Amino acid sequence: MPAGHGQGQLNDVDAATGAGAQPNVNTLLDDDDELLQAKARIAARQAKEQQRKHLDGSGSARAIVDRLVAELRRIAKGGPRVYTGDRLVHLNHAAMNAPNKWPGNSVSTSKYNIVTFVPKFLLEQFSKYANVFFLFIAAIQQIPNVSPTNRFTTILPLGIVLLVAALKEIKEDVKRHQSDADLNSRKARVLDGAHFVDKPWKSLKVGDIVRLEADEFFPADLVLLASSEPEGLCYIETSNLDGETNLKIKQAHPSTATLHSPVALSQLAGQLRSEQPNNSLYTFEATLSRGQAGLAATASEVPLGPDQLLLRGAQLRNTAWLYGIVVFTGHETKLMRNATAAPIKRTAMERLVNVQIVFLLIILLSLSLACAIGATIRTHIYGDDMWYLMLGEAGEGSPVSASKFVKDMLTFCLTLSNLIPISLIVTMEVVKFQQAGFINYDLDMYHPPTDTPALCRTSSLVEELGQIEYIFSDKTGTLTCNQMEFRQCSIGGIAYADVVEESKRGEVFSFSDLQDNLAAGHETGRVIREFLTLLATCHTVIPEYKNEKITYQASSPDEAALVQGADVLGYTFVTRKPQSVFVSIDGKQREYQILNILEFNSTRKRMSAVVRTPEGKIKLYCKGADTVIFERLASEGQTFTEATANHLEEYATEGLRTLCIAMRDIPEDEYKKWAAVHSRAAATINGRQDALDKAAEIIERDLFLLGATAIEDKLQDGVPETIYTLQQAGIKVWVLTGDRQETAINIGLSCRLISESMSLVIVNEDTAVDTKDFLTKRLEAIKNARNAGDFEELALIIDGKSLSFALEKELSSVFLELAVMCKAVVCCRVSPLQKALVVKLVKKNLKAILLAIGDGANDVSMIQAAHIGVGISGHEGLQAARSADVAISQFRFLKKLLLVHGTWSYQRLSKLILYSFYKNIALYMTGFWFAFSNSFSGQVLEESWTLTFYNVVFTVLPPFVLGIFDQFVAARMLDRYPELYKLGQQNKFFSTRIFWQWIANALFHSLVIYVFTAAIFNQGLILTHGWIGGQWVWGTTLYLTTLLLVLGKAALISDIWTKYTLLAIPGSFAFTMCFLPFYAWVAPKLGFSLEYTDIVSRLWTSLVFWLTIFGLPVLLLIRDFTWRSYKRLFMPEPYHIVQEIQKYNLPDYRPRMEQFQKAIKKVRAVQRMRRNRGFAFSQTEEGQEHLIRAYDTSGRAGGRTIES
Repeated sequence: MPAGHGQGQLNDVDAATGAGAQPNVNTLLDDDDELLQAKARIAARQAKEQQRKHLDGSGSARAIVDRLVAELRRIAKGGPRVYTGDRLVHLNHAAMNAPNKWPGNSVSTSKYNIVTFVPKFLLEQFSKYANVFFLFIAAIQQIPNVSPTNRFTTILPLGIVLLVAALKEIKEDVKRHQSDADLNSRKARVLDGAHFVDKPWKSLKVGDIVRLEADEFFPADLVLLASSEPEGLCYIETSNLDGETNLKIKQAHPSTATLHSPVALSQLAGQLRSEQPNNSLYTFEATLSRGQAGLAATASEVPLGPDQLLLRGAQLRNTAWLYGIVVFTGHETKLMRNATAAPIKRTAMERLVNVQIVFLLIILLSLSLACAIGATIRTHIYGDDMWYLMLGEAGEGSPVSASKFVKDMLTFCLTLSNLIPISLIVTMEVVKFQQAGFINYDLDMYHPPTDTPALCRTSSLVEELGQIEYIFSDKTGTLTCNQMEFRQCSIGGIAYADVVEESKRGEVFSFSDLQDNLAAGHETGRVIREFLTLLATCHTVIPEYKNEKITYQASSPDEAALVQGADVLGYTFVTRKPQSVFVSIDGKQREYQILNILEFNSTRKRMSAVVRTPEGKIKLYCKGADTVIFERLASEGQTFTEATANHLEEYATEGLRTLCIAMRDIPEDEYKKWAAVHSRAAATINGRQDALDKAAEIIERDLFLLGATAIEDKLQDGVPETIYTLQQAGIKVWVLTGDRQETAINIGLSCRLISESMSLVIVNEDTAVDTKDFLTKRLEAIKNARNAGDFEELALIIDGKSLSFALEKELSSVFLELAVMCKAVVCCRVSPLQKALVVKLVKKNLKAILLAIGDGANDVSMIQAAHIGVGISGHEGLQAARSADVAISQFRFLKKLLLVHGTWSYQRLSKLILYSFYKNIALYMTGFWFAFSNSFSGQVLEESWTLTFYNVVFTVLPPFVLGIFDQFVAARMLDRYPELYKLGQQNKFFSTRIFWQWIANALFHSLVIYVFTAAIFNQGLILTHGWIGGQWVWGTTLYLTTLLLVLGKAALISDIWTKYTLLAIPGSFAFTMCFLPFYAWVAPKLGFSLEYTDIVSRLWTSLVFWLTIFGLPVLLLIRDFTWRSYKRLFMPEPYHIVQEIQKYNLPDYRPRMEQFQKAIKKVRAVQRMRRNRGFAFSQTEEGQEHLIRAYDTSGRAGGRTIES
């Protein structure tokens, strides 16, 4: 028998239906209009569907083709399946549901599968123009008599490049598949006959009835049938969906709320008719028709709505168990409909390199065309003079051959093809993979409490971590710890705190002092008693016992914190009954009768409870924002107003959430009269809430101020410092949260996102017209102010409703322009889809790199929409980390991830790319200069395999060392001077201008080397023993001269020397000077590289050879060194100065200035908070009184018990 069976049944239902009888549906409906409206909506959709079918029913081939094309496009884009009409689910009848072929409950966040890997991988790789170019070159090399080099010298390296990239992609995607497998293999209890059996989540089907127990996550979208609580109530937490930690209440329809056993559930028959899958988290339309087991459903239908829908990703809380029927599965759940397919992300640096490669290809083709023209001129004009070349039909009278021209052009394309480095792509992939490894193994980003290291899931994006301009952050679980803590209070004008700073002793007292004052009969003793009684009675909290330990569950985390605070101070709330609460004081339980609850809403900004004490007195306890409490105080009730106001200002400047606490005694006669007014207001049909608010105004007057509370919405460690540092680094932080406006503003203040000097621009409009009018006027006013020289810092606060209007096409540009002018932006009450739309709006219209960070499933779309997605890991049931490019366990780790790893990665990749192009152009452009000497014959100057060894062996290590180990400044300096991060935002290390400066330098170096070596070897150089230095002696000398030049260039641009640098730069040259003679001696004996026959003894014994390969590089690098020194001395960049500070370990005098600035900010904070104080309410508005009066927790141990 399930836990809770038979408890909390509705007596009226049992009486009306009888034991085992079917409830009369009509007696269970709260409002017949609700059913009529649901039927009308479904009927309207059916009529529209019939009309569409009629229009398409002509059977036209065009309509069929259009539908087929649309379906193929959807599949290609990975879009959700589109349904028409309604979804009809048969209860307990799998055979009738099977023909619908609804998708299973398995979900996938991976990038590839077995079928899509090859096409998607090749599409991604060949979107890089360099790979397309080399594939073209490899194909040309297979044509006989065209290639001057070996036919495999391009296709083999290209194959290696693609293989390495494929292995990296496979390794990263296997991790995603493993995460998905872990999630899909979780167990759920599914009804099978009259028993529940364990099945993996992926096996769930639409129509299955499942049982969930406390703290479990919902495996699919469910319709709530029954629960262990009275009236089919249950609490759920939706922080994964909307970011809110306060509990939501769901309620089964009365027609199914009595189904408390597997046997009763197995006899459930009928039909569930619902809307088709969609992405709206807050709406749901369906009807349920019941019938007898084995028979068709009856005609009677009951409406179902959002109150009965349990969304995948939410968590069951504060409820022993519930039963639900699966209505949407897998990628058709509302959570997954808010997600997007894992995109193929490409970095800005890769896109820029792609563009530059296009320009280089144009240059290469131009050079090849020029050489082909030169060859044509040689053949047809000077052919008669070059009879010894045996050109065949050549000379001035010979016709021009188009095929010969094309062949010549292809030959020169092959000769110059290595201007674009084939090893660049694979080098970048390996370097990025290693940089991701540095992130993974960084102990500074390891979180011991959860045993969670950082994890870079997508290594191809690491350099963009150094160029972020906007961060879009979730609040709950990302900035905060989901914990409210009672920190301080002011009672009777005296300030108390859980921890008292040494500097405040004598002004602030500890909580133990408070208890001493209460016990010793202090003059404020009565005020303290009333204060603590209010905290323990004026709330909607439910006590819960688990393992003999009491915990408090509430729809507002603030309320739970206040009740917990009263418990710490000796007033323990232990039991709730429908009409009263029990509080344990000094070991004795006292019962307080709850006569009325005047609920919180955003207009009232307060909550009150009318209580009858054990002594029989009636009292009104009220808590709320200071502004609404102060104006309702009696003249004799303002004794502590001034002192409390001062304490409130101090609490607010510390970012604490504040409430004022007040009370009044109510005479019996006055209460009876008011109770009659309140009862009439509660019975009002139209305008009930307004009537209740007016009734509350009558009694919430002449209050006596008891004091104030200060709650800390506990931030994660280091969040304020991290946000402040990121703002110093030039990064704008936007917070996108599903939480309420007041909560979000308070968090913004406490985490230093919103500073005291900022003016708040609050957008909270109800219509599109009002939103447009407000945004337009504020934008115009801000522009006028800035034109007049007033550059006041602004923070934009906008709620979800206004944001939905602001994101519309005609208004989005105005909203974005206003938002960009603000230093901070907070979007409240936003859906997951709105988060993604905000990111996409900025991404589309601004040339900026965006990062999104979140911890819940509601953040997945935002994470995937941004250039870089960061997930907070280490928490049970969170999906953000699985879909993110980087996973970290704490928000504070973002500082090192961006400022250190990001900056290093960007600078290293920049240097790697520039150096890779430089070294290739420096060598391979000599082939173009040589064309002028060989009469454009297509002859190469160096041996072909040696040319291949240049990239693959001899210069392969310097780019790796530059890309992996180089540090232009140390990590501690990047942390000390966050402004250095702006170097990446401003593209100081890599831009089109810098790229072409390096290309020009490489062209200059190649020309100088060619001209000087050509002059040295002109007319043939006489070597030892009278040998003559021919082409291969000259070519090898030029080759080694260029090699030493590019290695020297690597040494010149290296900012740090390690053992790896020594191995890569001097080591590469030493290896070349050993390997090349050996290869030149062995290869000809084996029948290949015959150009090297007898070259070793001729070349390595020549003094000219040694002078050339060492002398020319030194001369060229002296010029480069002089230019770098000039820029460093007379045009220094910020990092040059920091390098000097690092080198000489100079002290930093900024802390003194920071202390001064902190004092100034505190003064400003007091002034600002007098105008704008926060208050600690974020609970569900209205509807709480009815729910808590359904609870009786006196069953066991003074509280409701949940099974362990």
